[in-house]
Amino acid sequence: MGRAQVQILADGRLTEAEALWYDTSRWPTFIDGFGHLVSVDTGWPREGTVTWDSLPGGRGRVLERVVRYTAGDGQDAEVEDERISGTQSVRFAPHPDGGVGVSLELRYRLKRAFPGSALVDAIFIRRAMRDSLARTLRRFAIELAAEREL
Repeated sequence: MGRAQVQILADGRLTEAEALWYDTSRWPTFIDGFGHLVSVDTGWPREGTVTWDSLPGGRGRVLERVVRYTAGDGQDAEVEDERISGTQSVRFAPHPDGGVGVSLELRYRLKRAFPGSALVDAIFIRRAMRDSLARTLRRFAIELAAEREL
């Protein structure tokens, strides 16, 4: 199983960060590769599934089914797209010097194994996943800071 994780310290309060993260109407501004929202189940982000499509050439259709949600802490979701299945976790924590720490982790399995797939994953795919998560959190921090300025 592959694993990619990134974290960032953002300017804002934990409640503001959570509100932004779970506001699917804002996902186009920070989720890397996000194309458009397909559906959101009633009860999300506490339960249910979000379905979205990536930009052309990206992940295709992405399903995120909540398996754990704790207000003030974060969410775990089973994720699946055309190439991977796994678990994505987001965590929020107030920072002692101000701001909010946000971590994003993806633990995944490739759906199609091939000779050398473990090596390709370790060298290329995992880095690409980590870079995508990092772009998401960088954009998220920018959106959170901009929201505070309004």
